[in-house]
Amino acid sequence: MRIYRATKQPGIEVLDGCLNKHPWTNCEWSDDFVDIEGDVKPTPRHRTRMKMFWAEDGLYIGAEMEEPHLWATLTEHDSVIFHDNDFEVFIDPDNDALAYAELEINALNTTWDLLLIRPYREQGRGVDGWEIQGLRTAVKLEGTLNDPTDTDQGWSVEIHIPWHALWEISKGEVPPHTGDQWKINFSRVQWHLDIVDGKYVKRPGLPEDNWVWSPQGVIDMHQPERWGLIEFVD
Repeated sequence: MRIYRATKQPGIEVLDGCLNKHPWTNCEWSDDFVDIEGDVKPTPRHRTRMKMFWAEDGLYIGAEMEEPHLWATLTEHDSVIFHDNDFEVFIDPDNDALAYAELEINALNTTWDLLLIRPYREQGRGVDGWEIQGLRTAVKLEGTLNDPTDTDQGWSVEIHIPWHALWEISKGEVPPHTGDQWKINFSRVQWHLDIVDGKYVKRPGLPEDNWVWSPQGVIDMHQPERWGLIEFVD
């Protein structure tokens, strides 16, 4: 299980998806993401890493993804975003492995946020109507989206989740105190793509890859007890 020690920093007024500015430059990068099943599977073919900090107004998450073929199709909020390549966040503020938040975002900055009352294996269901109130996200592309004629560098995401959005799903202290630890994990869904008639299409018969920060050991992000931890430090 991985632990990320997030430092306290000033909040960011305007998000633009760039992670090379203050206060991101004060924050350490995580270890590179691995396959969801861990060392039994090969190293992901594209690098993914993240960083976090906490501020008076909420939790900030940034992620950087190498990607030679920027591709996204979904534009409607609360679409099933993992049908595109995406970046996903899972947070359980009180570590009870019951109510937890999930957020998915694609390279078009389209989001899907939902609440899980309990994991699917325990007859839980996703509540699509639940919203992360005050959520802010931004995406920066290093390349051209949906253009198979060139090779891209990748994309980055910048996410701000206000404390009050997490307070309503926690029985613990929100905002957190220095030294508190919350269950958290991140996933990147990546499809194999072919170029057909000048457009990207998913390769038939191949499932998606799932690359994560803290390996689950199984192909299932909805086992919160297997997630990593964020520790809030000054």
